[in-house]
Amino acid sequence: MDEILYRVTEEVKNFAVCYLVNIDEVPDFNTMYELYDPMTIMFFHRNKHMMCDFGTGNNNKLNFVLQSKQEMIDIIETIYRGAMKGKGLVVSPKGYSHTNRSTGF
Repeated sequence: MDEILYRVTEEVKNFAVCYLVNIDEVPDFNTMYELYDPMTIMFFHRNKHMMCDFGTGNNNKLNFVLQSKQEMIDIIETIYRGAMKGKGLVVSPKGYSHTNRSTGF
């Protein structure tokens, strides 16, 4: 997932910034956002937590592996458009229920 984020950073630089945070070094939000997965992506706009309905039941964060760079770009664009309209929750452009995704977990 790190590689996908690295590859999309340049393409989304006009409307998004990606930060990598080690939750062991910065544990301030671990309890609040239930950060315990090996990999979690969260979205914020103007210091407000943005939620996205991925069809997984967890709208707070993305904690599964995406299959392509384009999927990540589509999600970031969807969240950006929703944020610009003042929405706090957007629907992912693709459903990721356990029947629609394959993970390495």
